[in-house]
Amino acid sequence: MIRPRRSLLFMPGSNARALEKARLLPADGLILDLEDAVAPDAKAQAREQIAAAVAAKGFGHREVLVRINALDSPWWRDDIAMAAKVKPDGILVPKVSSVEDIATIASQLSTLNADPAIRVWIMIETARGVLHAEELASQAQNAENRLAGFVFGPNDIARETGIRMLPGRSTMLPMMLNCVLAARVHGLVALDGPYGDIANVDGLAAECAQARDLGFDGKTLIHPGQIDACNAAFTPPADDIAQARAILTAFERPENQGRGAIQLDGRMVERLHAEIAKKTIAIADAIARAGK
Repeated sequence: MIRPRRSLLFMPGSNARALEKARLLPADGLILDLEDAVAPDAKAQAREQIAAAVAAKGFGHREVLVRINALDSPWWRDDIAMAAKVKPDGILVPKVSSVEDIATIASQLSTLNADPAIRVWIMIETARGVLHAEELASQAQNAENRLAGFVFGPNDIARETGIRMLPGRSTMLPMMLNCVLAARVHGLVALDGPYGDIANVDGLAAECAQARDLGFDGKTLIHPGQIDACNAAFTPPADDIAQARAILTAFERPENQGRGAIQLDGRMVERLHAEIAKKTIAIADAIARAGK
């Protein structure tokens, strides 16, 4: 069943108060973070606090992911062991660059006898990851890999490559589209990276709209104040929903069921428009079920 993933908010695992507050936020998902937001000497405490928070449940409709530390760190095995025990919806693995990385994660989850419902999300935030995005996405064809989606990570890409993060992200567009296309080929969800200027409301709205128009399913966020704008950008407008329902109704009429194209309200509508309409209605219904 499709679920809305308009807004996934990073929450530092070292901040117990933030973890508790997360249960009441209107985000579609939460990423309980053990990596960037947590200092090295706070990793163990953060792991314990995340374990307690996930085990206590109470997150409602919100999808809960745990971002573990990178595979070249000394912490990732303990992170995965904790996740396997408390069973979040998924784990998010940073800086994945090769199919070997995905195989390593799958092997560790298998060794831990982790619940098959725990999905694996990977961050595309290295030059190699971007260049091999389609190869990485293809690993979803093996169910043992548990691969569910991509999260694009522009900040680490900029740091590694020297590509500047300019307003409008013109320098990042080819990489973003490459990741979206790779995800779509293999049926994965694709999420955009965070917007850092938390005081710039207009800038956030523009970047959310850009991500939506590029084909991303939603966006990761770093501040609760960004949730409403993100949800608004990725929620199908009422007019689009009404038009989608009208298209499906028209094609369901007996005289149109065998036709590849019909005329509706003065314009030609093809079967591909019906497929787009189904997706629009599915996400709108999922949002409605979540009560948002």
